[in-house]
Amino acid sequence: MRKKHTPVQKVAIVLETLKGEKTINEIASEYSVHPTQIHEWSKRAAEGLPSLFTDGRTQHGKSQDRLIGELYRVIGERETELSWLKKKLHLNP
Repeated sequence: MRKKHTPVQKVAIVLETLKGEKTINEIASEYSVHPTQIHEWSKRAAEGLPSLFTDGRTQHGKSQDRLIGELYRVIGERETELSWLKKKLHLNP
């Protein structure tokens, strides 16, 4: 039966490897985890860490600006269509 480790436990194990005070084999025996699994968790952590320092506000702001621009464009089109319809139907005095 495989032992399930919580995300918090995995983080603790990966942090132990990053400290460099113990070997992977020492950590593996301490936490009852195979060394290959520790390497895999460390690799995934290293790949995911840069995303923690990405400025999400910039991406969110750009997508929001695009959405606002698109909405203003649609409103402008609707106003143009409405004024054209009013003119054709002689609704303007």
